[in-house]
Amino acid sequence: MVKFGPGGNSESFYAAGKKSTWEAPKWVKDFGLDAYEYQGGQGIRGSEDSFRRIGEEARAAGISLSVHAPYFISLSGTEEEKRLGSIRYIQQSVAAAEAMGADIIVIHTGSASKISRAEAVELAKDTMYRALCALPDTKVRFGLETMGKLNQLGTLEEVIEICKIDKRLCPVVDFGHLNARNLGSYFVTEDNYARVYDAISRGLGGEYAENLHCHFSKIEYSKGGEKKHLTFEDQTFGPAFEPLMNALYRVGVNSRIICESDGTMAEDALAMKQYYRSLG
Repeated sequence: MVKFGPGGNSESFYAAGKKSTWEAPKWVKDFGLDAYEYQGGQGIRGSEDSFRRIGEEARAAGISLSVHAPYFISLSGTEEEKRLGSIRYIQQSVAAAEAMGADIIVIHTGSASKISRAEAVELAKDTMYRALCALPDTKVRFGLETMGKLNQLGTLEEVIEICKIDKRLCPVVDFGHLNARNLGSYFVTEDNYARVYDAISRGLGGEYAENLHCHFSKIEYSKGGEKKHLTFEDQTFGPAFEPLMNALYRVGVNSRIICESDGTMAEDALAMKQYYRSLG
């Protein structure tokens, strides 16, 4: 079953008079969606009790939860103290996910601007190996996200390579990011989207493609890649979501699609869900 939901709280959530994230799961369900990603990009700041309440509300509403780890994590940082400091932020994200009952945290892979891409991959592997050793018993999956700027680590191939070090690591494919770092040429047809699932199946195994956690939004880009997230109203930049929905229906996987549109993430997630359901 493909599930759809917003990354964080949309403008319409607050326009409806909602103020606290624990209100989000029921609101998301009533909106017609089935997933929600807690945004910890600026830091994991809530209390354990607040995370538990979010989890209780999500279970009552039947909403699948994920957690976005802080943006300032850098698995491939060249300053070792800062790089290994990322492990603490990963631990905080896992603790929040465990309290909520979320099944995956989403981690940015880092930079590749000052060193070779191969060196960046090796540093990221080392950081994640140390993080895994620090969290041996958690059932939370560690999702490594594909990134949108050319100087960032995080092509699909790089993410797959890092994930090979441990079965608890899995790719998180941000289709908008991949499209932006390839200057709009990456996703045009249904087959363009399907090749992502094929590459993950070949590199890691079919179960990783079958249960792929994804991000989707239209993203403005320049020659350096990603500039900013847009809404589905934008007609200049892509990618289009319809070929992805067609590919999902054809391939028959159980992806979770988290929409990260700029302020309209719930509305745009619902547009994807309604289109996907119309295919059946």
